[in-house]
Amino acid sequence: MARVPQQSIMPNANRGSVGFSSNEFEQEYERPSKSELKRQMSALQKLGEELVEQPRDRVKRVPMPEDVREAILECQQIKDHEGRRRQMQYVGKKMRSLEEHEIAEIQRVIDSWKGASKAETANLHAIERRRDKLLADDKVLTQLLADHPELDAQQLRTLIRNARKEQAENKPPKAYREIFQILKQLHASAAAAKNSDEEQQDDDDEQS
Repeated sequence: MARVPQQSIMPNANRGSVGFSSNEFEQEYERPSKSELKRQMSALQKLGEELVEQPRDRVKRVPMPEDVREAILECQQIKDHEGRRRQMQYVGKKMRSLEEHEIAEIQRVIDSWKGASKAETANLHAIERRRDKLLADDKVLTQLLADHPELDAQQLRTLIRNARKEQAENKPPKAYREIFQILKQLHASAAAAKNSDEEQQDDDDEQS
């Protein structure tokens, strides 16, 4: 029986140009509209801009092709407005060369950064509220020292007294900021201890 010759597949010169792949032999393929293409291109351009705005160490950890990463890192180093604009356009072009799964992975990492930033901001606001309560009510300090006997009570009382004086006399908030740093460190220690307990619990569950 004669073998049916295998049909050759032409390479797609526009591979991943807007985050998808096509095949000229797939006659039923429904091409996106011009408005959809424009929307996809704009979204990828913005994704590239988000990466350019991130610290270099972060960009280096994002899973992506090296040529795309190099374009982003180079853009970060350009200070000239026109030169940076041209390089940003090039970054957008490189972003449009990515495959769907590569774009999804980059977006996942960026979303995780945003989630972490929101959580960090919420924690800082909570620390600020706790500091304000310390200045407003001595009972809050009593409870804080009871919960955390490792804290220096005399230092905290002095800082609180000085912070109240700073506010009353409209002076630079030196003591006010020191109280914040103490509470921030206390929060970080509590979070680290919680994570350690959770890891230990996971280990115990695996062994049981």
